[in-house]
Amino acid sequence: MRLRIPDTLRLVEFRRFWIGQSVSMLGDQVTIIALPLTAVLVLDVTPAEMGYLTAAELLPNLIFSLHAGAWVDRRGSQRQTMIAADIGRGLLLGSVPIAYAFDVLTIQQLYVVGFFSGVCSVLFFVAYNTVFTNLVEREHYVEANSLTNGSRAATFVVGPSIAGLLVQAVSGPFTLAIDAVSFLVSALFLGTIHPRQPEPEEHQRGSVMVGARFIAGDLMLRTMLLSVATINLFNFAFWAIYFLYVTHELHISAAAIGLVLGTAAVGTLLGSVITGPLTRRFGIGPVYTLGVILFPLPLVLVPLAGGPRPLVFAMLVVSEFISGIGLMMLDINGGVIYQAAVPERLISRFFGAFLTVNYGVRPIGSLAGGLLGETLGLRPALWIASVGALVGVLFLLPTPVPRMRDLPERRA
Repeated sequence: MRLRIPDTLRLVEFRRFWIGQSVSMLGDQVTIIALPLTAVLVLDVTPAEMGYLTAAELLPNLIFSLHAGAWVDRRGSQRQTMIAADIGRGLLLGSVPIAYAFDVLTIQQLYVVGFFSGVCSVLFFVAYNTVFTNLVEREHYVEANSLTNGSRAATFVVGPSIAGLLVQAVSGPFTLAIDAVSFLVSALFLGTIHPRQPEPEEHQRGSVMVGARFIAGDLMLRTMLLSVATINLFNFAFWAIYFLYVTHELHISAAAIGLVLGTAAVGTLLGSVITGPLTRRFGIGPVYTLGVILFPLPLVLVPLAGGPRPLVFAMLVVSEFISGIGLMMLDINGGVIYQAAVPERLISRFFGAFLTVNYGVRPIGSLAGGLLGETLGLRPALWIASVGALVGVLFLLPTPVPRMRDLPERRA
């Protein structure tokens, strides 16, 4: 049987875009492990400081997203914005191994790097979907999103394992140099594509709030945002203290953490493969709703973990494996629904408003996780975070979203 090459990969410009983003996402997965482990193993931080670090990375989503979306729409240079954001993130992360080499690395520097990397990430993300929709035709949205999320899933498999081994071999700060290079590679590939360029929006009074008003006035988009924001609030409380819990209470080594997350991330790869066929069989809404459940539910196995070391290891792997499947169902179909429903002229402002809420709750969750971990203990805090995330699906149940079979019509 001949291997079928997806139609979107036959398009040179999308293929370059996909390769650049795949390299960048691999670096992202290295950072997810290396940055907190640098804080834990090099700087010996407290649970509260871990919460502050994660919050610093996410705070820009709360305070800049609305204005970033409006600014990018008015400027109309989405590709150039993404390139500048990639270069900025590469330079910021590159400063960490330099400071470590000269023995001047502090938690305050990690706060600064995390915060301004977050600013760059906001600009990148609000521009990304406009570039995507100007590279890909509507009928290929599911396939193209499956490819980009499939790459993301593949990096989930290899990235954490590579990061854990590198942190153990050469330390966290020098591992971060890999991510710095990956962002520069992404910028290089973005420089070789030429998507259709939407006309810049003329500035109008109140244009900053257009995306927010659009979401507020649309039942489907409003409900989906409330659902994922609830999940993220509790999920980031969970991850703010996860590394402290598995290293200090479960006594898992850095290399083992990488193997746990890397092996369990096979679930995200499987999820990216099966989401398309499941969507064609059951409809986009039912599969999206299933993802909303499967993403947070298995994480209850983490605070439940106990007993012999092999059993603990297996519970951690199973929790991440099943959660990864749910994450891909949620992310792929959620992204397709947003890209299909939102008018092209509003995409950056829509995602600016979306980020303000969905990503804006993340630093709140991180701070809450750190404080709960310090006051109640790590295991009780993880129970609250893992069970609380399940509330997100309740927003969807009374709405038509779980029964929606086809792509929604683009709003006027």
